Amino acid sequence: MTAVNRYSIRWRWLRFMYVYTIVVAGLIGLAEVVAPVGMQSVLGMQEQDPVVFGLAASVLLAMGLVATLGLRAPLKYCPILLVELAYKVVWLCGVVLPLALRGQFPASSAFQVVIFVTFIIGDLIAIPFRYMFGRDAAPAVAGVDFVDYH
Repeated sequence: MTAVNRYSIRWRWLRFMYVYTIVVAGLIGLAEVVAPVGMQSVLGMQEQDPVVFGLAASVLLAMGLVATLGLRAPLKYCPILLVELAYKVVWLCGVVLPLALRGQFPASSAFQVVIFVTFIIGDLIAIPFRYMFGRDAAPAVAGVDFVDYH
């Protein structure tokens, strides 16, 4: 029995999350790289440091590009969804929550919070955590059969 057969993999959810990442993160990242001032205006954001904004836009675009590989090999590219989940949770807990508790969170960013929450929920459903962190996950994810050389 292979490692994949031992775990319940939600294949449709995995593919959906890759497509969602390609469309949302990829397209927003591309638009922010190509037209940063226009996107800040469209998103109702205050003027940003162009280097920091460009970095964030580049990360979004890169996430979208790498997610395209997940459509071909969903399990192999699960770590991209894990990174996506982690940074969104960190942003919500470490940035949004403290600002909201102080009454300083800009209302213009509420839509971004909603989008991030949809990603978090989708990633929690899609990511096969037991498979990724199981005993035989590393060889299976790498596409190599486990060989005990000892």
